[in-house]
Amino acid sequence: MKINILKTMNKTTKSNTITYLLVAVVYLVVQLLVSTGNISSLMKGLLVPLCVYAIAAISLNLVVGISGELSLGHAGFMCVGAYSSAFFSVYVGEGMPELLRFILAILVGAGVAAVFGILIGIPVLKLRGDYLAIVTLAFGEIIKNLMNVMYIGRDSKGLHFSVKDTTSLNLEADGQVIVKGALGITGTPKDSTFTIGIVLLLIALFIILNLVNSRSGRAIMAIRDNRIAAESVGINVTKYKLMAFSISAALAGVAGVLYAHNLSTLTVKKFDYNTSILILVFVVLGGIGNIRGSMIAAVILTVLPEVLRGLSDYRMLIYAVVLIAMMLFNWAPAAINWKAKIKAKFKNKNAKEAE
Repeated sequence: MKINILKTMNKTTKSNTITYLLVAVVYLVVQLLVSTGNISSLMKGLLVPLCVYAIAAISLNLVVGISGELSLGHAGFMCVGAYSSAFFSVYVGEGMPELLRFILAILVGAGVAAVFGILIGIPVLKLRGDYLAIVTLAFGEIIKNLMNVMYIGRDSKGLHFSVKDTTSLNLEADGQVIVKGALGITGTPKDSTFTIGIVLLLIALFIILNLVNSRSGRAIMAIRDNRIAAESVGINVTKYKLMAFSISAALAGVAGVLYAHNLSTLTVKKFDYNTSILILVFVVLGGIGNIRGSMIAAVILTVLPEVLRGLSDYRMLIYAVVLIAMMLFNWAPAAINWKAKIKAKFKNKNAKEAE
């Protein structure tokens, strides 16, 4: 008699296992397509960005879906992680093995983004709703404009900083300019690969799913559902909201690291307001609070414009129609009722088979 392993698991473990298996299956299918030459160079170039957006989407869902706060500054945390890790990689150069350098760059990017998450979160998380969204949006814009005017160089005397131009750094003849204001950082080693992106995505999923299903995750969701009731039973609201915000910022930093090390030149123009909105769209379309759905929405909405590139006249029209269809499927009352009926039907069928 065959034993179905998934049936012996509890609901939470089963759902998490399905999520991990989904990522593993997609990875194996893509690797098979690459090895047989059945994937275009354009799609190959999208593999790492897919991982970047998937990590960014699930990390934002931790704040928007699990914590119940609206944040529009996610691109700012990605920017902080990207720039700090790229600076580290260029500064270290070839002084250490590539894999070790990249691992340390990931830790640097995640750590710096987490610190910014804590510094921003302490005052900001006292706000709610639209006010929180506006302040986080302002943070993203401040970070972007700060990086646009920042110049950092090094020589035998150490690091030099300026907000004017490269000349004002007063470097020695053999000095090196690392951060060049609006021109960004050049010479970043291209260490990001699809395999590393999948590994980081699995790690991010593991962290978020385990947090959500832990005691801390239940406290975060209790605060989301009823702040006053949570406070009345002794839950430290500030602590748990800050925990969710800082972990989300750290994972956004990891997405930024992956993005930065996929390009030879890193500029700040990618980390603007539109990127924050795009990531929020992934979260909303995939289902607020649905980690797996955010990941799937990020992949579909990143690939779709490129797949439809041949239909140049109708590409964005089809993209918009798909967005509307996904919104209706996820949030329309009739669609929700239909999905509930289908789910109940399958449950009854499985129950009869078990009998």
